[in-house]
Amino acid sequence: MTTTHGRLSLVSSTGFCGYELIDSGRGRKLERFGAIVVDRPEAQAIWQPVRPAAEWARAHAAFSASGEDEEKGRWRIDRPVPDAWPLVVDVGQGTGPAGGGTTAVTVTIQCRMQGLWHLGLFPEQHPHWEWMLHRLAASGGARPRVLNLFAYTGAASLIAAAAGAAVTHVDASKKSIAWGKDNQALSRLGDRNVRWILDDAAKFAAREVRRGNSYDLILVDPPKFGRGPDGEVWDLFSGLPGLLRDCAALLAPGRSAMILTVYAIRASALSFDQLMRETLAGRGGAFDTGELAIMPSSGGFAVPTSLFTRWEGA
Repeated sequence: MTTTHGRLSLVSSTGFCGYELIDSGRGRKLERFGAIVVDRPEAQAIWQPVRPAAEWARAHAAFSASGEDEEKGRWRIDRPVPDAWPLVVDVGQGTGPAGGGTTAVTVTIQCRMQGLWHLGLFPEQHPHWEWMLHRLAASGGARPRVLNLFAYTGAASLIAAAAGAAVTHVDASKKSIAWGKDNQALSRLGDRNVRWILDDAAKFAAREVRRGNSYDLILVDPPKFGRGPDGEVWDLFSGLPGLLRDCAALLAPGRSAMILTVYAIRASALSFDQLMRETLAGRGGAFDTGELAIMPSSGGFAVPTSLFTRWEGA
C-alpha cells in the first residue's frame, strides 16, 4: 500500500563566505574552512570524486577514522595549520519566506583540530540559522527568548544573540562552553545577552518546566549518545521523547518555533516527524521535515548530513 505523508524536504546550502564543500566521493569530503582545506570522512559519499587527485592532495590536513569510531581516528597534518583560525559566518537574506524582513548578521567562529574530525561548527546548519532569523524577525515586540540545547560551540547561539535575542546556551561539555565564550569575544558580542549553562540538557529542560519559564524558539541538536557533566547518560531513542515533551511545555503561546536536528543515525526522517507531531499535538502550526545537505561550490553531488523537523506555531 502506498501512503502519502505530507512532503519531505531537501534543504541544501552551498555554504557561505567562510566555508565551501569543494568535492566529495569514495567516503570522503574536501572542504574549505576559512583559509584551511581539510579532507574528512563522509560515509555517505559513495560516488566518485569530481576534482582531480592532485587537488585533494593539496589539503592542509586529512582525518583518518578507525571504522565508524571517530574517537579512534587522528589528523594527519600535511601543510602548516595554526592551533586555531577564524571562520566568518554570514547569515540572513533580507526577506523571510512570507515576505517579512530579517536582519543579516555576521559572527566569527574559531576553528580547531582537537582530536575529532569536527572543527567547531556544522556548516550544513546554515539554512536553519536563516530560518531562525526569519522566525525571530517575525516574533515582533519584546526581545525573543531562545533556548539552544546541546549547543556545542555556540554558532547558533551567537547568531541569535547578534539578531537581538536573549539566548540560553546549554551544553554538557566544559570545553565547548569555553570555546563558545571565545567565539563570543571573537565576534565582538561581549555585550549581547547569552547565558552559558554547563548542564545536562534533559535535566535543564525539566527544571525550566518546573520554574514555569518559556521560550519563543527552541533548538534541539542532540547526539546519538553522550554523557552529562555529572555522568548522566544520554541515548537518543530513549531520551528524546521525554525531552521533546518538556520542550513543548517550554514553548511560548502564539508564534513560537522549534528545530530538531538528528545526526549520524540509522533512522528515517518520518520517525522524527511523527514524534514531533505527537509532542506538539493541539498546537496547530506548520511542520517541515526532511534532510539537510551541503552542496559543492561547482560540480559534483550534494552530501546528505542529517535529518530534521522544524515547527512554527500559528
